[in-house]
Amino acid sequence: MSNITGGSLDAAELKGRVERFKEIHAAIMEQVRRVIVGQDEVLDQVMVALFVGGHCLITGLPGTAKTLLVRTIAQALGLVFKRIQFTPDLMPSDMTGTDIIEEDQTTGRRAWTFVPGPIFTNVLLADEINRTPPKTQSALLEAMQEFSCTVRGNNYKIAPPFFVLATQNPIELEGTYPLPEAQLDRFLFNTVLDYLSADDELKVLGLTTTTSKADVVAVTSAEEIISLQQLVRMVPIGESVARYAVNIVRATRPTDATAPDFVKKYVNFGASVRGVQNIVLASKARALMKGRYCVAYEDIQSMSVPVLRHRVLLNFHAESDKQTTDDVLKRLLEVVPKPKD
Repeated sequence: MSNITGGSLDAAELKGRVERFKEIHAAIMEQVRRVIVGQDEVLDQVMVALFVGGHCLITGLPGTAKTLLVRTIAQALGLVFKRIQFTPDLMPSDMTGTDIIEEDQTTGRRAWTFVPGPIFTNVLLADEINRTPPKTQSALLEAMQEFSCTVRGNNYKIAPPFFVLATQNPIELEGTYPLPEAQLDRFLFNTVLDYLSADDELKVLGLTTTTSKADVVAVTSAEEIISLQQLVRMVPIGESVARYAVNIVRATRPTDATAPDFVKKYVNFGASVRGVQNIVLASKARALMKGRYCVAYEDIQSMSVPVLRHRVLLNFHAESDKQTTDDVLKRLLEVVPKPKD
């Protein structure tokens, strides 16, 4: 079985970097668990997004600690964190920054000076992203895709690492602007944040309704995060495992010959090749996080639903039969066979 890998290093150096990855991951989880209770799956997906260098859309009800989760992770990573509350009157310049005219006190000459906006950060929390108009959403789209923004014809680069963790409320849809498909496709994951269990809610009360306060300590740096992202891309994946990811994504397309009947009935549009790319990248990060040195079928299966959830568009037949995207994807994973090695 051939391997698809992203590069090579000296064996001793590679082993040292993998061990450091494990240390950093364990230390981050220890710090975050001082503040965040439960939500294991959500936390794992956000960590995968950070190690891959992708952006994450977090869909959850109000009061489910979306903002607290993102802020805590940023503190543990030692990264600069900024938050933008998206509103209908938010302008692109409120996010990207703007040029102002400044006068030199000594010469009296005036010149344009760029004042950076909150988008120039490492971790950006775009709170309630679907509450802002398309013009502002498009400015964020450029930053997510190009790691830069354009103001008055001038292009300004955003220094890596740069993560957008956006939140949206799934129930309060009045006065919202649904994200265009092009922007949704830029998110690595659409992570669903659900209610906690009764025991976890009891633990939350112990952490938040007393005088105790957990201090989160930074355990890494921006430079090291960039190094770990490169390490993730070097994780090998067998050709049969990569083909399994390709087969899953191709089966989401109703026009493909391999698509099962229920996909042809319920799906309007399937996922593009970016869906395959993101499944493989996310699986590489998950494999390292689980202490493995190559991608397994279980990584592909685990990452497929959150990666494809916002890339598969259902039709009215699915709505009438009360089928959700998750229902279709989970059913798809049951019927797509694993390739023979």
